[in-house]
Amino acid sequence: MAITAKDVEELHTYAEGVMGRADHHVGEVKGVALAILGGIIWRGEPDSIRIRSFAGTPANMLWAKIGGNTYVFAYNHETEKIEIRDRTQTGAVLHSFNNSTPVADIESAFRAL
Repeated sequence: MAITAKDVEELHTYAEGVMGRADHHVGEVKGVALAILGGIIWRGEPDSIRIRSFAGTPANMLWAKIGGNTYVFAYNHETEKIEIRDRTQTGAVLHSFNNSTPVADIESAFRAL
């Protein structure tokens, strides 16, 4: 079940969870997760951010509308990257990022959404 993130407190809780779980993934996405969260805050439409929950706590998946389109932000365990997917959790992968991704590329990807 998804919850709607309407305020900074919910995003804060989500970010704490993502950063804590990133330690389990060899730190390949810990830094880039912060840049992606910034992009979601920057470009996400108000009241469009939904956070997936698992066992009552936020999970590693978030939906947001940007430019009228829905995107899913999720960690891929196989590639060890955070992906932006088109509309659904099984949608086409539009972008993927890890700590080796230049910040300028992340900004450019968000600007193009």
